[in-house]
Amino acid sequence: MADKQISLPAKLINGGIAGLIGVTCVFPIDLAKTRLQNQQNGSRLYTSMSDCLIKTIRSEGYFGMYRGAAVNLTLVTPEKAIKLAANDFFRQHLSKDGKLTLVKEMLAGCGAGTCQVIVTTPMEMLKIQLQDAGRIGKTKRNTLFSHLMEKERPHVRSYNISILKQLLREKGIAGLYKGLGATLLRDVPFSIIYFPLFANLNNLGKKDVDGPAPFYVSFISGCLAGSTAAVAVNPVDVIKTRLQSLNRASTEDTYSGVTDCIRKIMRNEGPSAFLKGAYCRALVIAPLFGIAQVIYFLGVGEFILSFMPKKHD
Repeated sequence: MADKQISLPAKLINGGIAGLIGVTCVFPIDLAKTRLQNQQNGSRLYTSMSDCLIKTIRSEGYFGMYRGAAVNLTLVTPEKAIKLAANDFFRQHLSKDGKLTLVKEMLAGCGAGTCQVIVTTPMEMLKIQLQDAGRIGKTKRNTLFSHLMEKERPHVRSYNISILKQLLREKGIAGLYKGLGATLLRDVPFSIIYFPLFANLNNLGKKDVDGPAPFYVSFISGCLAGSTAAVAVNPVDVIKTRLQSLNRASTEDTYSGVTDCIRKIMRNEGPSAFLKGAYCRALVIAPLFGIAQVIYFLGVGEFILSFMPKKHD
């Protein structure tokens, strides 16, 4: 984020709108990423992102690519708002005379990543169950939600609610935070890489040292920084996805924690498995954060707030 002074309500609006637009645009690719990361040796259904999307459309219809989108669209607004606002908050409090060292930029990103997992973990937990249901539905399954999957296509909305209710009944609130450690291991390093890299790339494109960067520079900087950070933390994203997936085919491994997951993936699938879905994740994150930066720098939140009635003393 740029270090310009923007009110907190404007930051929250900018982050929320950016998240809604971004998720709507790239959600099918995110679904492909989840399914590619979750498939293990012996239960491979998809060979690539395009193969996954084509097979999903054929077997589940066009809207099958948007399984779990309702969860994301509901929770992405607070998630992105917290992430963007927290980063700006930490940057402003760590800066001295408006300037930040690289270490302080990384600390600000660390703080933002830590704050966002409050919303990210349950959002990802629910989203992954819904996204992976189609893949599991094509294999012999051993899953907490198997009896729900038989009737989920005619009743998608009720199925979504049923998964949430059963998850809470079986696991409690703590069940929504399964994989919290892996989410922190993914999102904190991501933010440490992303925010400083974006800020420095964005500064390179400024025509005036004290002025904002042009529209296109903010977009390109967001895309480059987002895709770089996404690929860098993809191994942890694979671990997080595996840990949070409650739906398992009978032949697939289950995991008791981060170290157990790493050990079993290395033993059964090799180190290349940690890069599953990496290009999908880059394709998801790049436009997602590019759009976020554009919305932020266009000042959409400030524009909306300008129509609100002002308080008079």
